Amino acid sequence: MSSSSDADTDTTVIVPVENLRAFTERVIVKAGAKPAHAEALAELIVAADHRGHFSHGLNRLDYYVDDIARGVNAVDKEPEITKQGPSTALVNGNNCIGPVVGKMCIDLAIEKAKSSGVGWVCASGSNHFGIAGWYSIRAMQQGLIGMAFCNTSPNMVHPRGKERVLGTNPISVAAKGEQGDEFVLDMATTAVAQGKVEIKDRLGQQIPVGWGMDANGKLSTDTKEILYSGGLCPLGGAEETSGYKGFGLGMMVELFCGILSGSNFGTGVRKWTNTGFESEANLGQCFVAIDPSAFAPGFEGRLSELVKMVKTSEPAEGQTDLLVAGDPERAHIELCERLGGIPYHRKQIDFADFVADKYSVDRLVTS
Repeated sequence: MSSSSDADTDTTVIVPVENLRAFTERVIVKAGAKPAHAEALAELIVAADHRGHFSHGLNRLDYYVDDIARGVNAVDKEPEITKQGPSTALVNGNNCIGPVVGKMCIDLAIEKAKSSGVGWVCASGSNHFGIAGWYSIRAMQQGLIGMAFCNTSPNMVHPRGKERVLGTNPISVAAKGEQGDEFVLDMATTAVAQGKVEIKDRLGQQIPVGWGMDANGKLSTDTKEILYSGGLCPLGGAEETSGYKGFGLGMMVELFCGILSGSNFGTGVRKWTNTGFESEANLGQCFVAIDPSAFAPGFEGRLSELVKMVKTSEPAEGQTDLLVAGDPERAHIELCERLGGIPYHRKQIDFADFVADKYSVDRLVTS
């Protein structure tokens, strides 16, 4: 869905952003969440799809609300600071909804960065927090460098192994340059996010070699084999194509999150589909905000200069635009503005209708 022509097919349905926000909020509240908590989760879901990260938006709604409805997530608590210094803090998420914990943590990191130059906040007792970029962007919008990390359910296979030992363990870094220039890195440390394989499976579409492995640790393009028997490749794929680097990045995220916060880590993190009153996720997360003015002056100008260097460099034959991190998301937001909403495949709307009927709320209103 990268151009307006995507809206010309019979399978594309446009959903106004406000309609998506209202729909997700009513489902989340009906499942049992506080209105303020539902607002945070809905904002995260909308931001994911608005930016084109369909694997982490509406696609995830049923997972989120199932945990709420079954009592796996706490709905009567708030995250709390258990330890802090001038530039650091440790937060107990108290098993609250992931975006509720994450929003509190990044805002705390922002506050500390504004007073001391750097804010570093780790959280335990959290849950799936959606796209990491939602948090780093909150810092960027206030003139800071933002970073966010999270450990997740184990689905990354070691490039020499066949068992899932780490999660997708995402990384995000966001910073603003001059005249609207931005650098917004938001990526899994696996070759691809789990949700992207789920969407390909739901739509019956093929995936490329290098996304996942089968139960024997061999590269596979079978989505069901990857989702239910094997696992995801680390960023880089196989060992000979530098998969060990992606695995190393995944372990770095685990160090910042699970290890530093004292939460679950590695294979100790539950599978998200293992719902039940006894299976709290207890995810570890890390949020960082940095004030560039605490360092050399002219940060924004130099960042824009670097962006210009990349974009004005000579493209390879057959290529035109040379993108930097965040450009595809900005293009998708512009596409949504032209279309008057977010473009979805018809099957994604069918899924939303299923969720609406499951929780007895009004269905998602499309254009």
